[in-house]
Amino acid sequence: MPTMTAAQRREQARRAYDAFLRSCPTHQLLDRISDKWVGLVVSALAPGPQRYSDLARRIAGVSPKMLTQTLRALERDGLVSRTVTPSVPVRVDYALTPLGASLSGLLSAVKDWAETHFDEVHAARQRYDAAHARES
Repeated sequence: MPTMTAAQRREQARRAYDAFLRSCPTHQLLDRISDKWVGLVVSALAPGPQRYSDLARRIAGVSPKMLTQTLRALERDGLVSRTVTPSVPVRVDYALTPLGASLSGLLSAVKDWAETHFDEVHAARQRYDAAHARES
């Protein structure tokens, strides 16, 4: 049996991922990045670093608990960095890492799509609801 290099082993493992399988780690990653708060936080950080309070103001409806949990999860996944500047009061900035920036374009595109096509989706919902109300 031929010996594989580390790069070959990584490539083989990468090809073995199947996000359709619940037990696959990529399934869990897709679950994380498809969260609405993740999409909004990543999109909000795309222009550059921001403080927690700036993010809280920018993202309507996010509770302090959810924002904190989302930022911690993104930091754990290597998508966001947290920088503490010792001052009075302490300053904490959040920024996308290069990995997070590579995801940012995709999530921002989804956000932009939703903003562009909401009227069409809303009209489709109304047609669907009206058609199904007659059936009931």
